[in-house]
Amino acid sequence: MPSPTFSPLYQQIKALITQSLQSGEWKPGEMIPSEVELANRYKVSQGTVRKAIDELAADNLVMRRQGKGTFVSTHHEARAHIRFLRLRPDEGVPHYPESRFLEVKRVRAPADVARLLELKSGDAIIYIKRVQSFDGIPTIVEEQWLPGQLFKGLTAERLSEYKGPMYGLFESEFGTRMIRADEKVRAVVAGPDEALLLGIEPGTPLLSAERVSFTYGDKPVELRRGLYLTTRHHYQNDLN
Repeated sequence: MPSPTFSPLYQQIKALITQSLQSGEWKPGEMIPSEVELANRYKVSQGTVRKAIDELAADNLVMRRQGKGTFVSTHHEARAHIRFLRLRPDEGVPHYPESRFLEVKRVRAPADVARLLELKSGDAIIYIKRVQSFDGIPTIVEEQWLPGQLFKGLTAERLSEYKGPMYGLFESEFGTRMIRADEKVRAVVAGPDEALLLGIEPGTPLLSAERVSFTYGDKPVELRRGLYLTTRHHYQNDLN
């Protein structure tokens, strides 16, 4: 008979702090209480709280600032812009691409999309198609699906006028924070449609990435399928 498993105390504290982040008690960009205050709140030692916060910082849920305190991570930080953008220039500084939206519409979820987003086939979703360019050169063709219930009111106008990264908009206006993502990457060749959008010959090699992004509680809230042109860029993954 399997024996019961007990999680270490710091893991339990980590789970309680995560619950407070999820409920919005401390919002993105806000400072959380000090380790001393949290130790008093949860009736544990400061060392236990520190270990829990170490793990939350490693998971990018909070961010320590020297001499200031610990803050809830936000997609509006410069560092966060790059975290979910894996395409980096071969030369120069990584920066966010410009977007041109081709389609933004509310549709019924196809079966494969519904399965990945844990929705029912036919549920309302927002479908977005865009071309992203670096320094005026089209480099990414991307399709995106978002649960319609969570992203009510998301329109092409709203997306076009918002100047920051899309995840920043999702966080501040729709209360949905992307915590982590699973990604599958494979090599493909450009078909006629994407060749036209990227200004390349059909048959040009491209990188295809399918990403499912999750919010708190491992809930999937976004599916992206991107085609990347890698003549001037490469896909970078930091393995740790």
